[in-house]
Amino acid sequence: MERLTDLDKRLLSALRNNGREPIATLAQMLGVSRATVTKRIDRLTASGVIVGFTVRVRDQAEIDQVRAISVVEVEGRTTDHVIRELRGFPEIQALHTTNGGWDLVVESSCPDLVAFDDMLRRIRGIDGIVNSESSLLLSSVMR
Repeated sequence: MERLTDLDKRLLSALRNNGREPIATLAQMLGVSRATVTKRIDRLTASGVIVGFTVRVRDQAEIDQVRAISVVEVEGRTTDHVIRELRGFPEIQALHTTNGGWDLVVESSCPDLVAFDDMLRRIRGIDGIVNSESSLLLSSVMR
């Protein structure tokens, strides 16, 4: 991956804040020309630094969802198998490898506690998963 310049980092920060910000506004915010902003976005996209653009919704839209963070311990060398299995779960929003006592961090969202319980049962049934622990996310205080 290419090294990011200070301008690249400031541009990415502005896009994280508002991915729909007009190029002219970004240029003004960053103190560069519109052409520079356009070229930087094109370069960051082509190099894989920017992998896509998405929509963020207000917490109100997720109010009826049960959201959780789960940590998972994997047995021996079964991590690749476990990751392949977890990728098939529609409830999983993000999956991360980590270090320490836990091997994976799972971010999930379910319509209700019954669905959440079912998802946990299916996760715990995957060959290679030794242990897991989950915490429900109650409210977001910073994004």
